[in-house]
Amino acid sequence: MKANKIILLIGAVSVLLMTSCQDDFLNEQPISNLTPENYLNQESDLASYTTNLFTEFDVFPTEGNPFAADRGTDVMTNRGVENKYVPGQWKVPQKEGDWNFKLIYQCNYFLQTVLPKYYEGKISGDIESVKHDIGEMYMIRALLYFKKLQNLGDFPIITTTLPDELTALTAASQRSPQTEVARFILADLDSAIAKLKTVAPDGNRNRLSKMSAQLFKSRVALYEATWLKYFKGTAFVPNGPGWPGANKDYNKNYTFKSGSIDGEIAFFFSEAMISSKVVADATPLVANNMVIQQKLSDPVNPYCAMFGDVDLSPYSEVLFWRRYDLALKVTNNIAVEMGKGNGGCGYTRGMVDGFLMSNGLPIYAPGSGYAGDDMISQVRRDRDGRLFLFLKEPKQINILKDSPAGTHATPIEPYPDILNKTGNGDYPTGYSNRKGLSYDAALCGNGLGYTGEIIFRGVEAYLNYMEACYEMNGNLDADALKYWKAIRTRAAVDDDIQKTIDATDLSKEAANDWGVYSAGTMVDATLYNIRRERRCELMAEGLRNMDLRRWRAMDQMITTPYHIEGFKLWGPMQEWYNATDLKYNAGNSSTVSDPALSDHLRIFQRLETSLLYDGCRWTMAHYWNPIANEHFLITSEDFTDPEKSPIYQNPGWPTTANSGPIGF
Repeated sequence: MKANKIILLIGAVSVLLMTSCQDDFLNEQPISNLTPENYLNQESDLASYTTNLFTEFDVFPTEGNPFAADRGTDVMTNRGVENKYVPGQWKVPQKEGDWNFKLIYQCNYFLQTVLPKYYEGKISGDIESVKHDIGEMYMIRALLYFKKLQNLGDFPIITTTLPDELTALTAASQRSPQTEVARFILADLDSAIAKLKTVAPDGNRNRLSKMSAQLFKSRVALYEATWLKYFKGTAFVPNGPGWPGANKDYNKNYTFKSGSIDGEIAFFFSEAMISSKVVADATPLVANNMVIQQKLSDPVNPYCAMFGDVDLSPYSEVLFWRRYDLALKVTNNIAVEMGKGNGGCGYTRGMVDGFLMSNGLPIYAPGSGYAGDDMISQVRRDRDGRLFLFLKEPKQINILKDSPAGTHATPIEPYPDILNKTGNGDYPTGYSNRKGLSYDAALCGNGLGYTGEIIFRGVEAYLNYMEACYEMNGNLDADALKYWKAIRTRAAVDDDIQKTIDATDLSKEAANDWGVYSAGTMVDATLYNIRRERRCELMAEGLRNMDLRRWRAMDQMITTPYHIEGFKLWGPMQEWYNATDLKYNAGNSSTVSDPALSDHLRIFQRLETSLLYDGCRWTMAHYWNPIANEHFLITSEDFTDPEKSPIYQNPGWPTTANSGPIGF
């Protein structure tokens, strides 16, 4: 019974393999009920397994609306309170959480079953397609492990299915240091790169490709390099002071493969540069003509259309994307949300103010020409083309092609509904996103949308190379400068990068951008502007939380709370609303924040009872997620003492369920 209990609760390493237990959960077979003897013997089986597995998990930051995926950061917010910014409110869960191996098991089942057959020539079908299928599975496992790396750091590396045996399962719970996990991911990606086709089998980039794996490899390597650099000397890196792994015999004498943490940092930065350069050199950026279509006769802007088109295969920059199909009832609500308030998620003032002017100067710099933010039209004037294109303005045309199916279409952009009076068109900050908008009303029926969704975009390789190059060498080489100028030229911003750097005042940028900081200290102006470029280009695409964590960019909020702001309500834009509807200091009847606090809307200071009323705060423990209490108990020697488990908790978190970080 103890063995069965451990298998059931651990989630876990061999949970799908067992057939001896009567529990249906333990009897579940991966993907199908077919046995290895009569399945995975032909290429079509392999392709079906890998593509079906993509439907069973979401390692991508879409969360229902891909263009609201940066919410809960300094880029975007909705009205919901993120407990991670309220130390003491985020608790250790009793069960489940990130400590789960089900999908990793399915990857291991496939590779353990298929690889022997492949090497023995026992899989029928086109050999190149068989290799591609295997490559996809290596990359899927890498995607899953990267999510574990980001959320938990140290994590067990498991490459095989395991027997229903207590000792083996407990041993498999031993956490490998994060550097080993990152190297394991890179090794899987190398295996994927060696086998994946240059052009995905469908020809439309709806399946993975060699270039997708190269890009993802650069992301993983850059993540680990920057994490190690900025958390060096803390409990969040192997062998750092207070590292909990040192308390377990199996990790106490850990040695970095490069000989030192500095060697590891250099290794991962180098890998990031190599991989990103391959992709950047092979991926031309999609053109931007700076046109926002307002009538059908206007020329299409490929840069804008790339985010809201049905078929993304023509766009060179899109390396991997999800196709939706109305006929198959595989649909989304992206076009509906983009026509309104982006699913109740708006840009912050900090995001908007962080954009440069088109002349390359920050808005506060002498001679910038900044028109101010009394009106959204002024905010957009002569700015970085990405702000001009992707920040909505009232009275813009949202629909150019009418359709009776467009029951939820918003033909003309309204004044932002900051009061959320309708309940389905909330504009919480007053600033709303246009990235992903479709002009076709046929895509704006509830649950009837089928615009494509970008998963990997080639411009990330440009940004990854720039950052890795500067972090590793302290300067920008010719390739990094070339990539940076290409991004700025496409954004219709003066490509004189040094002019921007010289005009940057980090003390002013700190009011806009958490990326000014690493470990509570301001970075230099060049590195900050590399981070600024990344933030502006990838805005609303779901990578911001990862970046803030790997940069260790929230330490300053341990002592200095940060207030999220929206547009300048208390100026001419207040005339967009009935004065009687703008209530403040009225208890639960308040609809907006007090102008005495700020001219800009502060949605978390509308009510004094808000957990974020005094601002967003931070605690070091929140850089990683806690491991649930049950996993310590079921792997402990006596099922009661967490200290007797091979698993150790992440820094700052207790093992007791429903408890906040230690000290809160």
